[in-house]
Amino acid sequence: MGGEEGEDEQTPLLRSFHDQEEPFKRSGTIWTAMAHIITGVIGAGVLSLAWSMAQLGWVAGPLTMVVFAAITVLSTNLLCNCYKSPDPECGPTRNRSYLEAVKLYLGENSKRWCGVFVQESLYGCGIAYTITSSASIKAIQKANCYHREGHEAPCEYGDTIYMLLFGVIQIVMSQIPDFHNMAWLSAVAAIMSFSYSFIGMALGFAKVIENRKIEGSIVGVPAGSLVQKLWLGFQALGDIAFAYPYSVILLEIQDTLKSPPPENQTMKKASMSAILITTSFYLCCGCFGYAAFGNDTPGNLLTGFGFYEPYWLIDFANACIVLHLVGGYQVYSQPVFASVERWFAEKFPDSGFVNNFYAFKLPLLPAFQLNPFRLCFRTAYVISTTGLAMIFPYFNQVLGVLGALNFWPLTIYFPVEMYFVQRKIGAWTRKWIVFQTFSIVCLLVSIVALIGSIEGLVSAKLS
Repeated sequence: MGGEEGEDEQTPLLRSFHDQEEPFKRSGTIWTAMAHIITGVIGAGVLSLAWSMAQLGWVAGPLTMVVFAAITVLSTNLLCNCYKSPDPECGPTRNRSYLEAVKLYLGENSKRWCGVFVQESLYGCGIAYTITSSASIKAIQKANCYHREGHEAPCEYGDTIYMLLFGVIQIVMSQIPDFHNMAWLSAVAAIMSFSYSFIGMALGFAKVIENRKIEGSIVGVPAGSLVQKLWLGFQALGDIAFAYPYSVILLEIQDTLKSPPPENQTMKKASMSAILITTSFYLCCGCFGYAAFGNDTPGNLLTGFGFYEPYWLIDFANACIVLHLVGGYQVYSQPVFASVERWFAEKFPDSGFVNNFYAFKLPLLPAFQLNPFRLCFRTAYVISTTGLAMIFPYFNQVLGVLGALNFWPLTIYFPVEMYFVQRKIGAWTRKWIVFQTFSIVCLLVSIVALIGSIEGLVSAKLS
């Protein structure tokens, strides 16, 4: 049991947070940082890129991806310098999360608004990953069915059971204590993301060779009207916006890095390398998928059944997606867990339910420490994301809404505003005007993408 605490003694959960302050030995390198980034970035988003390319066409599609990559590099470079303050390299103050940095540079009010977007963004990723993983498990079933019964067979399976299965796995995985213990999970998940990206790219390339021509057009898929074409184009922007940024988890990843060299230098190199790798994958997957299927490009490249054979390879690719999303879900959920648990530990320092750890032993497994509040909160969190995924199981539309909603505030607005404060850039100076113009343009893109994606989500639900 928890036992009685001395008056000056910290509660166990608070102590677990305070232990991370200075005694914790950071051992992360550029390689572990890249693995964390790739795990967080190449997720559900990569599978929608061929469809996005099909809506935008051969000119606007690839160009949009490159522009989003460049914006992500700029944003991450601004954010990397916010980890330590006042000096980006020497500190001494560390900002261990996105919200801590916003509070330090922009104040408590900005932190509250930012917190709404951060938590919604992380939570939304959990919903998106649940939808995607269930689609991939279902695709394995369908691929095997089509192989046995023929491509015209009525191989239909529901989503619910697979979402519930993914939820059960996440309830178990969510008991991993914190981000510092997840390097192995990120490494495995990064390998999985490489695997299914390569397979999707190779299958698209093979299909182009088989067709002996490149499908698609300059303007993309034709639509019934100009308005409908605009809706689909805006939704495609939202899907691409979802596929790139990882601003929300950047400082948590940076907090795992050892120094010297200074953490911001290591993180900038890791970010640049990871974004180059992911952009190459994105362009290959998007371009080969569109080149293979043209106007018939499926919403999800590996679950939309543009490919039927070799069925075992499609099975393997979808299994890789599921394994990757198990890790990706945790990468995005752990910051939420840490922030909520820290708040409750500080708010209720005398509560045994919130603060005490109990030794727990299962057969064939090593003993581990269990905290009742952690168990209950993390389980409820996973149940809620699973429930919402079951209500809105619409892959492209959900990704578009999440991408458009979070892109401007988290990737553009707050990093730019923190940069102004850190570098003491005054209003109406040349640099201020350039960055504000850049921010306003990105805001307009986010608004039209959000409108298009919500229209798609409403239409899908009503139909």
